[in-house]
Amino acid sequence: MAPRCFIIRHGETEWSLNGRHTGTTDLALTPNGEKRIKSTGKALVGNDRLIAPRKLVHVYVSPRSRAQRTLELLDLGCRERLPWTETRRPEDEEPIRTEAKVEVTEAVREWDYGDYEGLTSKQIREMRAEKGEGPWDIWRDGCPGGESPEDVIRRLDAVIAEIRQKYHGPCFDGSSSSEQGDVLIVAHGHILRAFAMRWTGKPLTETALILEAGGVGTLSYEHHNIEEPAVILGGGFVVDN
Repeated sequence: MAPRCFIIRHGETEWSLNGRHTGTTDLALTPNGEKRIKSTGKALVGNDRLIAPRKLVHVYVSPRSRAQRTLELLDLGCRERLPWTETRRPEDEEPIRTEAKVEVTEAVREWDYGDYEGLTSKQIREMRAEKGEGPWDIWRDGCPGGESPEDVIRRLDAVIAEIRQKYHGPCFDGSSSSEQGDVLIVAHGHILRAFAMRWTGKPLTETALILEAGGVGTLSYEHHNIEEPAVILGGGFVVDN
């Protein structure tokens, strides 16, 4: 099996529930958001499930607390303490299931919405209409006072190149076991949708992907070829004999 890259959007927050663009603002998950992420972890995380902790080699997580809390609730069972915690929970509460290193990085933070931070799409449309500006398309226009599509492409392409060089490439050239090459990214809606497009080398203006709060996506390669990156629309669950 080709190595995979799992992308997980943080759970529900008050702003995601209300459709407000949340970039730099640090919000907690709602109680329902926490409950749903716990359910996702129970359903999808396990060595006989979609995300097998023993196969993970690296985890990237956004600096925002909503993403970090989401990772906590997935209960991967990391050997090392999570970077934002002082101690690791006792093994009897959280058995060690993965050796993957957890890296907090600005590279996967949410799109910087600049002047549009905290606004809904409806409010942005109304504000632009008052200024005599045309319809807004973040993939084309970016955000005034924030990031342009080119800014986002630069940082995401760098992450993708690192994943392929450090973690996936060795699985293809035989220098590392393909049994431990999966990568996990826990981040945000717009940035992960952009990440999936750049994974396949597509311009952001072609984006037609949705990732709900708490949603999980899977990226990999066709024909066991690192030169053929692809999005997995649906895969079978493999149970070890």
